[in-house]
Amino acid sequence: MHPIGWLAGLSPRRRLLVTVLALVVVAGAVAGAVRGLAGQPAVLPADDSRPGDVLLVPGYGGSTAALGQLAGRITAAGGRATVVRLAGDGTGDLQEQASVLNGYVNQALAAGSGPVTVIGYSAGGVVAWLWDVDYDGVAKARRIITLGSPLHGADLAAVGAADAPGACPAACEELVPGSSMLSRLQGTATATRPPWLSLWTTDDQVVQPPDSARLTGAVNVPLQSVCPGASIGHGQLPTAPLVVGIVLRALRAGAITPPRPSDCRSLQDLGDSGR
Repeated sequence: MHPIGWLAGLSPRRRLLVTVLALVVVAGAVAGAVRGLAGQPAVLPADDSRPGDVLLVPGYGGSTAALGQLAGRITAAGGRATVVRLAGDGTGDLQEQASVLNGYVNQALAAGSGPVTVIGYSAGGVVAWLWDVDYDGVAKARRIITLGSPLHGADLAAVGAADAPGACPAACEELVPGSSMLSRLQGTATATRPPWLSLWTTDDQVVQPPDSARLTGAVNVPLQSVCPGASIGHGQLPTAPLVVGIVLRALRAGAITPPRPSDCRSLQDLGDSGR
């Protein structure tokens, strides 16, 4: 059947769901094309005075474009940043994606990097959590930073699994609140986790509820607690000046501390300075 005919045959609710899921997959690529994001960052020589390599993990769908600009900013600030390319189309088993991430981590460590920093965007934060639990992240990572990550699942995934299972592949099913994978992660100890910074926006219309990003034991920061009234959507998280500023400051800090409202302007200026 022609794809348009197949879509027209669905109920209005299912057509809306399939359309939203498709938009989530391509949002990062569209945002990246509009902004003309940076290409592969230059590789700098290993130096113990520098933070270890930074590995950025894409969200559902695996598009690397949305993280390209953030990687470029980290590189410009003197770091070494690499955007991870997930297996397949990025909608498969998140545990397989964690294995892909572990390959990148081991390669960085073998090349002389110190403990790495892992930044996970959206579902990429769940991949980072799986990697931490399954591959001894505390021995390999200096810190983990997540951006709008559905660490407790997303209502959209639950609707997809229930109403349009054909449009809800493995990663979608795993992101259903209460899934066996998420339940396993939430049962793990917090004491053996690397320092963790979780950022999210109350404007998020993709990860619902937005505070699914809240993680016990992490430094949890809704962006509007730093800059009240900030308007930042899910797709803007990797490139919003406030987020970029918080990430850059966290990368050069010895310990993760929550930003305060008095930091709002300086963080936005830091994040905006290279645009």
